[in-house]
Amino acid sequence: MNNNGVLVVVSAPSGCGKDTIIAEVLKKTDDAFVSVSMTTRAMRPGEKEGVNYYFVSQTEFEEKIDQGEMLEYARYGSNYYGTPAGPVRKLLSEGKTVILIIEVQGAGNVKRLFPDACAIFIIPPSFEILEKRLRGRGTDDNDSIIKRLEIAKDELARAVEFDYIVENDVLEEAVEDIITIIKAEKLKTNKMKNKLSEVINNA
Repeated sequence: MNNNGVLVVVSAPSGCGKDTIIAEVLKKTDDAFVSVSMTTRAMRPGEKEGVNYYFVSQTEFEEKIDQGEMLEYARYGSNYYGTPAGPVRKLLSEGKTVILIIEVQGAGNVKRLFPDACAIFIIPPSFEILEKRLRGRGTDDNDSIIKRLEIAKDELARAVEFDYIVENDVLEEAVEDIITIIKAEKLKTNKMKNKLSEVINNA
């Protein structure tokens, strides 16, 4: 079994650009994959099974919870959303880098199941810039923005629970920072034991 797979957990307050950063990381990384979430909501036009989500019934989702097959999950309204463990374990066993873009609470759950997971928290250059970015989207009313900012304060206070903190001031620099972190994680001693044994055995 290839033990060089790296599980990367990425969290950030809304408006910090985590999706944009990871999209750029994927363009520059050959073996990185973003984990596909599972949901009980209906498939929308244009969506594909296993690409946008794994679409399952509520019964199937709850069975996976009972069997311990969900790395993390939450219920929004009448639907479940979460990260199935099976596909993540498969990619890791193949030596791939698996990136989970999830909320802070979900990140804590994943770290309990995978203590070796690399947890990265993305922060804005300042709280003022975060507010400016949220308002610049033009997608939320003022009350929604105020609520997002209140949540962001609580989330930022938990950044110290993560292994790395990356500032998203200049997009290209944040992307390179995360690529560098992934490279470093792959070179940790526990990831390189097989290679080391191979070198020693052939000495």
